[in-house]
Amino acid sequence: MAQEEPRAQPLPWHLGVFDAHCHPTDVLASLQAIPGIKARVLTVMATREQDQQLVADAARQVGVNENDAQSANASDWSEDHKLIPAFGWHPWFSHQMFDESGYGGSTSLSDDQRVSHYQSVLTPKSDDREFLLSLPTPRPFRHYLAQTKAYLTEFPLALIGEVGLDRSFRIPESWLPDQSHERDNALTPGGREGRQLSQYRVSMDHQRKVLQAQLRLAGEMQRAVSLHGVAAHGAVHDTVAETWKGRERHVPSKRERKREEAATKAQSGPPDTNEDASTLPALSGAQPYPPRICLHSYSGPAETVKLYTAPHVPCEVFFSFSTTINAWIEAVGDKNGKVETAVLAVPDDRILVESDLHTAGDRMDGYLEAGVRKICEVKGWELEDGVRRLGRNWKRFVFGHDGW
Repeated sequence: MAQEEPRAQPLPWHLGVFDAHCHPTDVLASLQAIPGIKARVLTVMATREQDQQLVADAARQVGVNENDAQSANASDWSEDHKLIPAFGWHPWFSHQMFDESGYGGSTSLSDDQRVSHYQSVLTPKSDDREFLLSLPTPRPFRHYLAQTKAYLTEFPLALIGEVGLDRSFRIPESWLPDQSHERDNALTPGGREGRQLSQYRVSMDHQRKVLQAQLRLAGEMQRAVSLHGVAAHGAVHDTVAETWKGRERHVPSKRERKREEAATKAQSGPPDTNEDASTLPALSGAQPYPPRICLHSYSGPAETVKLYTAPHVPCEVFFSFSTTINAWIEAVGDKNGKVETAVLAVPDDRILVESDLHTAGDRMDGYLEAGVRKICEVKGWELEDGVRRLGRNWKRFVFGHDGW
Protein backbone atom coordinates (compact mmCIF):
# COMPACT_ATOMS: atom_id res chain seq x y z
CA MET A 1 0.00 0.00 0.00
CA ALA A 2 1.41 3.37 -0.98
CA GLN A 3 2.29 5.61 1.93
CA GLU A 4 0.39 8.90 2.08
CA GLU A 5 2.41 12.08 1.74
CA PRO A 6 2.61 14.13 4.95
CA ARG A 7 0.11 16.96 5.13
CA ALA A 8 1.49 20.44 4.62
CA GLN A 9 2.05 22.44 7.78
CA PRO A 10 -0.90 24.81 8.28
CA LEU A 11 -0.13 28.45 7.57
CA PRO A 12 0.18 30.36 10.87
CA TRP A 13 -2.35 33.05 10.01
CA HIS A 14 -2.48 34.09 13.67
CA LEU A 15 1.03 35.57 13.32
CA GLY A 16 -0.27 38.08 10.78
CA VAL A 17 -0.18 37.72 7.00
CA PHE A 18 -0.17 41.03 5.13
CA ASP A 19 -1.18 41.46 1.49
CA ALA A 20 1.11 44.15 0.03
CA HIS A 21 -0.95 44.79 -3.12
CA CYS A 22 -4.53 43.98 -4.18
CA HIS A 23 -7.64 45.43 -5.86
CA PRO A 24 -10.85 44.29 -4.11
CA THR A 25 -12.65 47.50 -5.09
CA ASP A 26 -12.75 46.17 -8.68
CA VAL A 27 -15.63 43.89 -7.61
CA LEU A 28 -17.88 45.85 -5.28
CA ALA A 29 -19.63 42.86 -3.76
CA SER A 30 -16.30 41.42 -2.59
CA LEU A 31 -15.80 44.33 -0.18
CA GLN A 32 -18.34 42.69 2.12
CA ALA A 33 -15.95 39.74 2.49
CA ILE A 34 -13.05 41.81 3.87
CA PRO A 35 -14.00 41.51 7.59
CA GLY A 36 -13.95 37.72 7.33
CA ILE A 37 -10.66 37.19 5.50
CA LYS A 38 -7.75 35.33 7.10
CA ALA A 39 -5.21 37.94 5.96
CA ARG A 40 -4.50 40.47 8.68
CA VAL A 41 -4.43 43.52 6.41
CA LEU A 42 -4.96 44.24 2.71
CA THR A 43 -3.05 47.06 1.02
CA VAL A 44 -5.71 48.19 -1.44
CA MET A 45 -4.80 50.04 -4.63
CA ALA A 46 -6.71 52.69 -6.54
CA THR A 47 -5.95 52.89 -10.27
CA ARG A 48 -8.27 55.31 -12.08
CA GLU A 49 -10.97 57.95 -11.66
CA GLN A 50 -13.73 55.46 -10.84
CA ASP A 51 -12.10 53.75 -7.86
CA GLN A 52 -10.39 56.54 -5.89
CA GLN A 53 -13.53 57.23 -3.84
CA LEU A 54 -14.26 53.50 -3.46
CA VAL A 55 -10.87 52.92 -1.84
CA ALA A 56 -11.43 55.92 0.46
CA ASP A 57 -14.89 54.66 1.46
CA ALA A 58 -13.52 51.20 2.24
CA ALA A 59 -10.75 52.74 4.36
CA ARG A 60 -13.30 54.75 6.33
CA GLN A 61 -15.16 51.55 7.14
CA VAL A 62 -12.40 49.01 7.86
CA GLY A 63 -9.14 50.98 7.69
CA VAL A 64 -6.14 50.46 9.97
CA ASN A 65 -5.56 53.50 12.19
CA GLU A 66 -2.51 55.14 13.74
CA ASN A 67 -3.05 53.42 17.09
CA ASP A 68 -2.80 50.07 15.32
CA ALA A 69 0.38 51.15 13.57
CA GLN A 70 2.05 51.86 16.91
CA SER A 71 1.28 48.40 18.27
CA ALA A 72 4.05 45.83 18.00
CA ASN A 73 1.63 42.91 17.91
CA ALA A 74 -0.87 42.76 15.06
CA SER A 75 -3.10 40.53 17.19
CA ASP A 76 -3.74 43.59 19.39
CA TRP A 77 -5.29 45.46 16.50
CA SER A 78 -9.03 45.70 16.17
CA GLU A 79 -10.40 42.82 14.08
CA ASP A 80 -12.43 45.45 12.24
CA HIS A 81 -9.31 47.17 10.93
CA LYS A 82 -8.27 45.26 7.82
CA LEU A 83 -7.22 47.75 5.15
CA ILE A 84 -4.53 50.26 4.21
CA PRO A 85 -5.58 52.48 1.27
CA ALA A 86 -3.39 53.56 -1.64
CA PHE A 87 -4.33 56.27 -4.12
CA GLY A 88 -2.76 56.40 -7.56
CA TRP A 89 -3.25 56.60 -11.32
CA HIS A 90 -2.18 53.38 -13.05
CA PRO A 91 -0.23 53.59 -16.34
CA TRP A 92 -3.07 51.75 -18.14
CA PHE A 93 -5.20 54.87 -17.56
CA SER A 94 -2.47 57.52 -17.82
CA HIS A 95 -3.75 58.74 -21.21
CA GLN A 96 -6.85 59.97 -19.38
CA MET A 97 -4.79 62.68 -17.65
CA PHE A 98 -3.48 65.86 -19.23
CA ASP A 99 -0.94 68.47 -18.24
CA GLU A 100 -2.91 71.71 -18.11
CA SER A 101 0.27 73.77 -18.60
CA GLY A 102 0.12 72.71 -22.25
CA TYR A 103 -3.37 74.19 -22.60
CA GLY A 104 -2.88 77.58 -21.04
CA GLY A 105 -3.76 76.31 -17.58
CA SER A 106 -7.24 75.24 -18.68
CA THR A 107 -8.81 72.49 -16.57
CA SER A 108 -11.32 71.45 -19.23
CA LEU A 109 -10.74 70.74 -22.90
CA SER A 110 -12.80 71.46 -25.98
CA ASP A 111 -13.47 68.63 -28.42
CA ASP A 112 -10.61 69.80 -30.62
CA GLN A 113 -8.29 69.91 -27.61
CA ARG A 114 -9.37 66.43 -26.52
CA VAL A 115 -8.52 65.11 -29.97
CA SER A 116 -5.18 66.93 -29.87
CA HIS A 117 -4.41 65.54 -26.42
CA TYR A 118 -5.07 61.93 -27.41
CA GLN A 119 -3.16 62.34 -30.65
CA SER A 120 -0.15 63.55 -28.66
CA VAL A 121 -0.12 60.77 -26.02
CA LEU A 122 -1.23 57.70 -27.99
CA THR A 123 0.97 55.77 -30.35
CA PRO A 124 0.59 55.25 -33.25
CA LYS A 125 -1.06 58.64 -33.81
CA SER A 126 -4.74 58.29 -34.64
CA ASP A 127 -6.69 60.48 -37.06
CA ASP A 128 -9.96 58.75 -36.14
CA ARG A 129 -11.74 61.69 -34.51
CA GLU A 130 -14.81 59.65 -33.63
CA PHE A 131 -12.70 57.06 -31.79
CA LEU A 132 -10.69 59.71 -29.94
CA LEU A 133 -13.82 61.53 -28.80
CA SER A 134 -15.27 58.23 -27.58
CA LEU A 135 -12.42 57.93 -25.06
CA PRO A 136 -13.00 59.22 -21.50
CA THR A 137 -12.86 62.96 -20.95
CA PRO A 138 -9.26 63.67 -19.88
CA ARG A 139 -8.68 64.88 -16.33
CA PRO A 140 -6.13 67.60 -15.43
CA PHE A 141 -3.10 66.73 -13.32
CA ARG A 142 -3.93 69.53 -10.90
CA HIS A 143 -7.34 68.15 -9.97
CA TYR A 144 -6.09 64.60 -9.49
CA LEU A 145 -3.06 65.62 -7.42
CA ALA A 146 -5.20 67.89 -5.21
CA GLN A 147 -7.66 65.05 -4.64
CA THR A 148 -4.85 62.62 -3.84
CA LYS A 149 -3.26 65.06 -1.42
CA ALA A 150 -6.61 65.44 0.34
CA TYR A 151 -6.94 61.65 0.69
CA LEU A 152 -3.37 61.33 1.98
CA THR A 153 -4.14 64.02 4.57
CA GLU A 154 -7.32 62.26 5.65
CA PHE A 155 -5.56 58.88 5.84
CA PRO A 156 -2.11 59.41 7.42
CA LEU A 157 -1.11 55.78 6.75
CA ALA A 158 -2.16 55.78 3.08
CA LEU A 159 0.25 55.01 0.24
CA ILE A 160 0.49 56.23 -3.33
CA GLY A 161 -0.34 53.41 -5.73
CA GLU A 162 -0.78 51.81 -8.09
CA VAL A 163 1.51 53.87 -10.32
CA GLY A 164 4.25 53.01 -12.80
CA LEU A 165 5.20 52.31 -16.40
CA ASP A 166 4.05 49.64 -18.88
CA ARG A 167 5.29 49.16 -22.45
CA SER A 168 3.11 46.17 -23.30
CA PHE A 169 -0.49 47.21 -22.60
CA ARG A 170 -2.89 48.55 -25.22
CA ILE A 171 -5.92 50.65 -24.37
CA PRO A 172 -9.31 48.95 -24.87
CA GLU A 173 -11.82 49.93 -27.49
CA SER A 174 -14.68 52.10 -26.28
CA TRP A 175 -18.09 50.65 -25.55
CA LEU A 176 -20.43 50.98 -28.51
CA PRO A 177 -24.01 52.13 -27.83
CA ASP A 178 -25.45 48.70 -28.60
CA GLN A 179 -22.96 46.98 -26.26
CA SER A 180 -24.17 48.56 -23.02
CA HIS A 181 -26.08 45.41 -22.13
CA GLU A 182 -22.82 43.44 -22.19
CA ARG A 183 -21.35 45.33 -19.21
CA ASP A 184 -21.02 43.34 -16.01
CA ASN A 185 -22.59 45.68 -13.46
CA ALA A 186 -20.81 43.84 -10.65
CA LEU A 187 -17.51 45.32 -11.86
CA THR A 188 -16.37 48.84 -11.11
CA PRO A 189 -16.54 50.86 -14.36
CA GLY A 190 -13.42 51.95 -16.19
CA GLY A 191 -11.53 48.67 -16.45
CA ARG A 192 -11.22 46.54 -19.55
CA GLU A 193 -14.34 44.48 -18.76
CA GLY A 194 -13.79 42.10 -21.66
CA ARG A 195 -13.55 44.76 -24.34
CA GLN A 196 -11.33 44.24 -27.38
CA LEU A 197 -7.95 45.90 -27.19
CA SER A 198 -7.13 48.63 -29.67
CA GLN A 199 -3.80 49.04 -31.47
CA TYR A 200 -2.92 52.07 -29.34
CA ARG A 201 -0.40 52.35 -26.52
CA VAL A 202 0.33 55.33 -24.30
CA SER A 203 3.67 56.94 -25.11
CA MET A 204 6.40 56.35 -22.54
CA ASP A 205 7.03 60.10 -22.36
CA HIS A 206 3.48 60.68 -21.16
CA GLN A 207 3.54 57.72 -18.78
CA ARG A 208 6.75 59.05 -17.26
CA LYS A 209 5.24 62.50 -16.82
CA VAL A 210 2.27 61.04 -14.92
CA LEU A 211 4.54 58.85 -12.81
CA GLN A 212 6.96 61.68 -12.02
CA ALA A 213 4.12 63.89 -10.77
CA GLN A 214 2.98 61.16 -8.38
CA LEU A 215 6.52 60.39 -7.18
CA ARG A 216 7.01 64.08 -6.39
CA LEU A 217 3.82 64.03 -4.33
CA ALA A 218 5.01 60.91 -2.49
CA GLY A 219 8.25 62.72 -1.64
CA GLU A 220 6.40 65.83 -0.52
CA MET A 221 3.99 63.85 1.69
CA GLN A 222 6.63 61.24 2.65
CA ARG A 223 4.46 58.29 1.68
CA ALA A 224 5.43 54.88 0.42
CA VAL A 225 4.71 53.98 -3.22
CA SER A 226 3.48 50.76 -4.83
CA LEU A 227 5.04 50.64 -8.28
CA HIS A 228 4.01 48.78 -11.44
CA GLY A 229 6.59 47.92 -14.11
CA VAL A 230 5.99 45.72 -17.15
CA ALA A 231 8.48 45.44 -20.03
CA ALA A 232 9.97 48.69 -18.73
CA HIS A 233 12.30 47.77 -15.88
CA GLY A 234 15.11 50.03 -17.05
CA ALA A 235 12.74 52.97 -17.61
CA VAL A 236 11.15 52.48 -14.19
CA HIS A 237 14.54 52.44 -12.49
CA ASP A 238 15.79 55.51 -14.36
CA THR A 239 12.57 57.45 -13.64
CA VAL A 240 12.70 56.65 -9.94
CA ALA A 241 16.46 57.27 -9.71
CA GLU A 242 15.95 60.76 -11.13
CA THR A 243 14.01 61.67 -7.97
CA TRP A 244 17.05 61.15 -5.74
CA LYS A 245 19.70 62.41 -8.16
CA GLY A 246 22.18 64.55 -6.22
CA ARG A 247 20.91 63.23 -2.89
CA GLU A 248 22.50 59.79 -2.91
CA ARG A 249 23.98 58.48 0.31
CA HIS A 250 27.70 58.82 0.65
CA VAL A 251 29.42 55.45 0.47
CA PRO A 252 32.88 55.67 2.08
CA SER A 253 35.80 54.60 -0.09
CA LYS A 254 38.36 52.07 1.17
CA ARG A 255 40.72 54.91 1.96
CA GLU A 256 38.04 56.71 3.98
CA ARG A 257 37.15 53.53 5.83
CA LYS A 258 40.80 52.92 6.74
CA ARG A 259 41.12 56.51 7.94
CA GLU A 260 37.97 56.11 10.08
CA GLU A 261 39.24 52.82 11.52
CA ALA A 262 42.58 54.39 12.38
CA ALA A 263 40.84 57.35 14.05
CA THR A 264 38.60 55.00 16.05
CA LYS A 265 41.58 53.00 17.32
CA ALA A 266 43.31 56.21 18.36
CA GLN A 267 40.30 57.36 20.39
CA SER A 268 40.06 56.64 24.08
CA GLY A 269 36.85 55.09 25.34
CA PRO A 270 34.44 52.78 23.53
CA PRO A 271 34.39 52.78 19.74
CA ASP A 272 31.68 54.68 17.86
CA THR A 273 28.90 52.22 17.09
CA ASN A 274 26.95 54.54 14.80
CA GLU A 275 26.22 53.23 11.32
CA ASP A 276 28.10 54.80 8.44
CA ALA A 277 26.35 57.19 6.08
CA SER A 278 25.65 54.48 3.55
CA THR A 279 23.16 52.81 5.93
CA LEU A 280 21.52 55.79 7.57
CA PRO A 281 17.81 56.29 6.81
CA ALA A 282 16.63 59.15 4.64
CA LEU A 283 16.00 62.44 6.41
CA SER A 284 12.47 62.99 7.69
CA GLY A 285 10.31 65.68 6.14
CA ALA A 286 9.63 66.50 2.51
CA GLN A 287 12.10 65.12 -0.01
CA PRO A 288 12.05 64.93 -3.83
CA TYR A 289 11.93 61.12 -3.61
CA PRO A 290 9.59 58.70 -1.79
CA PRO A 291 10.87 57.29 1.49
CA ARG A 292 9.92 53.73 0.51
CA ILE A 293 8.97 52.00 -2.75
CA CYS A 294 7.66 48.52 -3.49
CA LEU A 295 8.06 47.03 -6.95
CA HIS A 296 4.94 44.90 -6.98
CA SER A 297 4.83 41.42 -8.54
CA TYR A 298 8.42 42.10 -9.53
CA SER A 299 9.25 40.44 -12.84
CA GLY A 300 12.63 41.99 -13.58
CA PRO A 301 16.03 40.29 -13.46
CA ALA A 302 18.08 39.72 -10.35
CA GLU A 303 20.69 42.20 -11.65
CA THR A 304 18.16 45.05 -11.45
CA VAL A 305 17.42 44.19 -7.81
CA LYS A 306 21.02 45.12 -7.04
CA LEU A 307 20.56 48.58 -8.60
CA TYR A 308 17.74 49.37 -6.17
CA THR A 309 19.47 47.95 -3.10
CA ALA A 310 22.88 49.55 -3.72
CA PRO A 311 24.28 51.39 -0.65
CA HIS A 312 23.97 54.84 -2.25
CA VAL A 313 20.18 54.60 -2.80
CA PRO A 314 18.56 56.91 -0.22
CA CYS A 315 15.10 55.31 -0.11
CA GLU A 316 14.19 51.77 0.92
CA VAL A 317 13.11 49.69 -2.06
CA PHE A 318 11.05 46.56 -1.44
CA PHE A 319 9.99 43.79 -3.83
CA SER A 320 6.71 41.90 -3.60
CA PHE A 321 5.84 38.64 -5.31
CA SER A 322 2.58 36.87 -6.12
CA THR A 323 1.41 33.59 -7.60
CA THR A 324 -1.13 35.38 -9.80
CA ILE A 325 1.42 37.32 -11.87
CA ASN A 326 4.88 35.90 -11.26
CA ALA A 327 5.84 32.83 -13.33
CA TRP A 328 7.34 30.46 -10.75
CA ILE A 329 8.95 27.15 -11.64
CA GLU A 330 6.56 24.35 -10.65
CA ALA A 331 9.25 21.85 -9.66
CA VAL A 332 9.78 21.92 -5.90
CA GLY A 333 13.33 22.88 -4.99
CA ASP A 334 14.25 24.34 -8.40
CA LYS A 335 15.57 27.83 -7.72
CA ASN A 336 17.04 28.57 -11.15
CA GLY A 337 14.06 30.33 -12.70
CA LYS A 338 13.95 34.08 -13.30
CA VAL A 339 11.54 34.72 -10.42
CA GLU A 340 13.42 32.44 -8.05
CA THR A 341 16.79 34.07 -8.75
CA ALA A 342 15.22 37.49 -8.23
CA VAL A 343 13.75 36.35 -4.89
CA LEU A 344 17.16 35.11 -3.81
CA ALA A 345 18.74 38.45 -4.83
CA VAL A 346 16.28 40.45 -2.71
CA PRO A 347 17.62 41.10 0.81
CA ASP A 348 15.61 39.19 3.42
CA ASP A 349 14.32 42.43 4.96
CA ARG A 350 13.08 43.87 1.64
CA ILE A 351 10.74 41.11 0.40
CA LEU A 352 6.92 41.21 0.58
CA VAL A 353 4.03 38.97 -0.49
CA GLU A 354 0.88 40.00 -2.34
CA SER A 355 -2.19 38.49 -3.98
CA ASP A 356 -2.75 41.19 -6.67
CA LEU A 357 -6.30 39.86 -6.79
CA HIS A 358 -9.40 41.86 -7.71
CA THR A 359 -11.80 40.20 -5.30
CA ALA A 360 -11.56 39.69 -1.53
CA GLY A 361 -12.44 36.44 0.23
CA ASP A 362 -11.25 32.83 0.32
CA ARG A 363 -9.70 33.04 -3.15
CA MET A 364 -7.56 36.00 -2.17
CA ASP A 365 -6.46 34.22 1.01
CA GLY A 366 -5.58 31.18 -1.09
CA TYR A 367 -3.36 33.11 -3.48
CA LEU A 368 -1.75 34.91 -0.57
CA GLU A 369 -0.99 31.64 1.21
CA ALA A 370 0.51 30.19 -1.99
CA GLY A 371 2.75 33.24 -2.26
CA VAL A 372 3.95 32.94 1.33
CA ARG A 373 4.77 29.26 0.87
CA LYS A 374 6.62 29.91 -2.39
CA ILE A 375 8.78 32.67 -0.93
CA CYS A 376 9.59 30.58 2.14
CA GLU A 377 10.50 27.61 -0.07
CA VAL A 378 12.89 29.65 -2.22
CA LYS A 379 14.41 31.54 0.70
CA GLY A 380 14.77 28.36 2.73
CA TRP A 381 12.75 29.78 5.64
CA GLU A 382 10.68 27.77 8.09
CA LEU A 383 7.03 28.75 7.64
CA GLU A 384 6.56 30.54 10.97
CA ASP A 385 9.86 32.36 10.59
CA GLY A 386 8.92 33.40 7.07
CA VAL A 387 5.50 34.71 8.09
CA ARG A 388 7.10 36.77 10.87
CA ARG A 389 9.75 38.16 8.52
CA LEU A 390 7.22 39.09 5.85
CA GLY A 391 5.03 40.75 8.49
CA ARG A 392 7.91 42.86 9.81
CA ASN A 393 8.87 43.84 6.27
CA TRP A 394 5.31 44.91 5.42
CA LYS A 395 5.08 47.05 8.54
CA ARG A 396 8.35 48.79 7.71
CA PHE A 397 7.26 49.36 4.11
CA VAL A 398 3.89 50.86 5.10
CA PHE A 399 4.63 52.51 8.45
CA GLY A 400 8.36 53.19 8.18
CA HIS A 401 9.03 50.92 11.18
CA ASP A 402 8.41 47.26 11.92
CA GLY A 403 6.89 47.73 15.37
CA TRP A 404 9.50 45.60 17.12
